[in-house]
Amino acid sequence: MPIVTKKYQVTIPKDVREALGIKAGDEVVFVREGNRYVLMKLTDLLKELSEVTMDIEDTIEEVKRGLSRGIERSLRELEGRE
Repeated sequence: MPIVTKKYQVTIPKDVREALGIKAGDEVVFVREGNRYVLMKLTDLLKELSEVTMDIEDTIEEVKRGLSRGIERSLRELEGRE
């Protein structure tokens, strides 16, 4: 069981380091998830964020296409009323 030192440091157990692929010199981050924190390698977090960003960009493009179709349909309907 790791213990927090006076300087608020803790040694990451070997099995955890191996499971997360953490090596000496790696940067790690603590990510808040609800009422807990998760230890992650910075590179893993950046990879996850880039994947989320791609999904957002795809979603934005879908919304733009949908809005364009809706506007075009509304304009056609308005033209038909005149």
